[in-house]
Amino acid sequence: MVNNFLSSSKDGVILSVKLVPNSSFSKVVDYTEEYIRIKIASPPIDNRANKELTAFCSDLLGINKSRIKIISGEKSKIKKILFVNENIEDITQKIMFVLNSL
Repeated sequence: MVNNFLSSSKDGVILSVKLVPNSSFSKVVDYTEEYIRIKIASPPIDNRANKELTAFCSDLLGINKSRIKIISGEKSKIKKILFVNENIEDITQKIMFVLNSL
């Protein structure tokens, strides 16, 4: 599968996400070549959806929350998330495991 939702940077790995706030529960819904679509239960008020997205990614991928940063799209549905000091092979393997179980 070809994807553009993961890329490597000097600081780690960047994941493109389309966030859907105010959902009944948090889960990975689907993906395209450009992003992974994630539903989050929190509303987009007072940064709550972004905080829940960070916590959700931490739990989903087993990465400490302090090493997950939203680097663009803070107030947008399309976001870029940086996994600090992670390598692309490990993140790809974890993401593909999640996507293959959809």
